[in-house]
Amino acid sequence: MDAFLISTGIVALAEIGDKTQLLAFILAARFRKKTPIVLGILVATLANHGFAGALGAWLTSLVAPQTMRWVLGASFIGMAVWTLIPDKFDESEAKFARLGIFGTTLVAFFLAEMGDKTQIATIALAAQYQAFLYVVAGTTLGMMIANVPAVLLGDRIAQRMPVRLVHGVAAAIFLVLGIATLAGAGESLGF
Repeated sequence: MDAFLISTGIVALAEIGDKTQLLAFILAARFRKKTPIVLGILVATLANHGFAGALGAWLTSLVAPQTMRWVLGASFIGMAVWTLIPDKFDESEAKFARLGIFGTTLVAFFLAEMGDKTQIATIALAAQYQAFLYVVAGTTLGMMIANVPAVLLGDRIAQRMPVRLVHGVAAAIFLVLGIATLAGAGESLGF
């Protein structure tokens, strides 16, 4: 259950102001149909984070536990730094309009998440907790917590969100996870 809750919280916080949240704002403004956008985000996130979670689980079978501990600790600390760097959105990431609203959202979100900090976090969390389903469910819920309000409320939320504060909290959580991992907090999991 820790894997689910931590994954949900970290991704929900890290997603605030992320390029995929900006993409959600743009798609909602462009198409004005909320249900296919929300469903596209959900399916794209499940696919992307399912792949990332599987990769994280697979990596734990390849690397010695002591090495994995250092890799994960450094990864979480790297995520802390990366979370503090503001994302920029490229309009070309939303150019699949010929696919319909759902298809556009699905493809644009899937591609925008490739190599994004929440995908990398999913890999690291799946490796850390060795709980594929809980991590993928948690990171997907975190994405939905951050992006559904962006679709539903649009600019009303964007103007009032203390993005720097939220990123600071997310970075602090990643940093604590990194330090705890390096200090041996995951030893009961084999790290």
